[in-house]
Amino acid sequence: MKLFSWNVNGIRAITRKGFLEWVHDTDPDILCLQETKAHPDQLTMEILSPRGYSTFWSSAVRKGYSGVAIYTKTEPVHIEEGLGIREFDDEGRTLIAEYDSFFLFNVYVPNGQDGNKRVPFKLSFCEALKEKADEKRSHGKAVITCGDFNTAHTEIDLARPKENSGNTGFLPEERAWIDRFLAAGYIDTFREFNNDPENYSWWDYKTFARKRNVGWRLDYFFISEEGRSALSGADIHADVMGSDHCPVSIEID
Repeated sequence: MKLFSWNVNGIRAITRKGFLEWVHDTDPDILCLQETKAHPDQLTMEILSPRGYSTFWSSAVRKGYSGVAIYTKTEPVHIEEGLGIREFDDEGRTLIAEYDSFFLFNVYVPNGQDGNKRVPFKLSFCEALKEKADEKRSHGKAVITCGDFNTAHTEIDLARPKENSGNTGFLPEERAWIDRFLAAGYIDTFREFNNDPENYSWWDYKTFARKRNVGWRLDYFFISEEGRSALSGADIHADVMGSDHCPVSIEID
């Protein structure tokens, strides 16, 4: 089973760049999207109902902002929108899909913004996310959590760690939350298979950083310990264009 996650930086914009063709060529069993920047009533049926997939959406109250979506071949047992906290859910940042053998969280973690002014909001969201993931995990199923976490965990997860030590995305308190998440029994799937540096999933558009691979690994698949034995692969697809992020994926049995 192939699961993909991709911050598309606008579903309408990326559709004009061949997104649906990529979906059909890649053929993921489940595809989680972040930063869709659209409400369903703004989208065509081609985007809402591509051949072979059911889709589910959570959109921000504010138009053209945030938003997540799940494309899935297998109908979920249940879909839950949000974390149950209005200040987060009004921004369309979370979808939870329950399947027979696992829960899937698709999340778009807030950016700490210039001057780190939204870091407290970001960390509050992360704590609420962990609490919800732990609660779902208590049901006895594996929990898979994917999306754009807007944090590079360790120094090998970004090209210039020293220069960014005081910037959101690489602050000690942001990185410490991932430490706590892993310590609670969640696995960084990519690092199960690859411990090499220079594997990134986001590059700054303004500085043409992708050409030089001056990037950050901000996009993750985490799986709870209960699912470790089912995990058979994880990858970053840096060759896939169309957004300032690239897709990341896992394979599970």
